[in-house]
Amino acid sequence: MNVFKRLFKVGEAEAHSAMDQLENPIKMTEQGIRDLKKDLDGSLKAMAEVKAMAIRSKNDFQTNKNKAQDYENKAIQLLKKAEAGELDASDGDRLAGEALAKKEEFSQAMQRSKEEMIRFEGNVAQLDGKIKKLRSDVSTFENELRTLKARVKVSEATSKVNKQMANIDTNSTVAMLERMKDKVAQQEALADAYGEIAGESKSLDNEIDTALGDSSNVKAADDLAAMKAKLGLKK
Repeated sequence: MNVFKRLFKVGEAEAHSAMDQLENPIKMTEQGIRDLKKDLDGSLKAMAEVKAMAIRSKNDFQTNKNKAQDYENKAIQLLKKAEAGELDASDGDRLAGEALAKKEEFSQAMQRSKEEMIRFEGNVAQLDGKIKKLRSDVSTFENELRTLKARVKVSEATSKVNKQMANIDTNSTVAMLERMKDKVAQQEALADAYGEIAGESKSLDNEIDTALGDSSNVKAADDLAAMKAKLGLKK
């Protein structure tokens, strides 16, 4: 193994070690995102419950306010009736006093509902801020995780390509190509040699035929002479 291959093996080992070390952060980040999503779900549920209490406190506040106003109006009407003689004065004072007592009772309840409503609305605002922060964190971490996974894939692909390139024996490949070139050149030379031999043989046959003349014409002349002799014709 040459120096370059040894160096590559060292680098490859370090790359695998780095890849193994990347696995834990990826898994830890995935678990962290799952935990954040659980917190987000819990916060959403809590905010919904607190919002429900805030809405109920607001409704109670309005109801107690209306009741207090209603009893105040009743106390006024009772006093007016007593003043007009439509109601006994003592009964009017007694009933008006009780109406005002009920008004005070609902006024205090209205104040408590208002304080609860303000407190719950503050809790909702705090939870809303936390939820927005959690959503932002989840989105950020998910984007970072996608980037990290992409980098891992690129590292794996690069490592694989480098490994394949390192395993290629360039010298033996070049030597094999040179041997193939020599073999092809030898085959081409042999083909040219056979071509020249074939050409020489054909030229020799042509030369012999030319020297002997056309045998078919000689035979035809001999046949013609024989027929004339047979018929007694003059040559």
